[in-house]
Amino acid sequence: MYLVFKRVVSLSLALILFVMFLPIMAIIAVAIRMESKGSVIFKQLRTGKDGKNFYCYKFRSMVCDNDVHDMSKKDEVTKVGKFIRNTSLDELPQLVNIIKGEMAFIGPRPWITDYAKYYTEDQRKRLEVSPGLTGLAQCSGRNNISIKEKIDLDVKYVKNLSIKMDLYVLYKTVMCVLKNEGNESDKNAINNELEELRAQSFERYIY
Repeated sequence: MYLVFKRVVSLSLALILFVMFLPIMAIIAVAIRMESKGSVIFKQLRTGKDGKNFYCYKFRSMVCDNDVHDMSKKDEVTKVGKFIRNTSLDELPQLVNIIKGEMAFIGPRPWITDYAKYYTEDQRKRLEVSPGLTGLAQCSGRNNISIKEKIDLDVKYVKNLSIKMDLYVLYKTVMCVLKNEGNESDKNAINNELEELRAQSFERYIY
């Protein structure tokens, strides 16, 4: 019952915020195009509820020809990109994902599809709810905690899903944004996390 209530609230709030932030999103879009050529929106395939994949939207924060797989050089983040990342404004296009029913405001963050391949049975519980703009792992350390700790927190969220839990995550998220905590991540972060999950999967196979 709470999930139905949460969906109605998420949809209503997303529509209101989309209209409210439309002028700001237009300014960000213009600023991105003025600084660098390429698409204003960056979209990437992510794993959603029940393991279904969807395209997650963000404002582009890097130069268009940046190669995320080239480990020999750092990601080329634009000046506008650095600002919208630090203020989390790059996430605004995900209001569209919420309106489409692919995401919610609060829930485990949607990760690239490679992650889900290595989940244990218990870890897959993080896929039982819609992914969110923010989640318990996001506001409890973000990039300063290990991938297993992030998943454990997401599973804890799912197991204790309630309006009280969502309000707690919302409060902690506001504090994290104001303090600008844990939003720095080096280029190898995703690769390192995947290696940790692969090792976990290998250990299960061995034992």
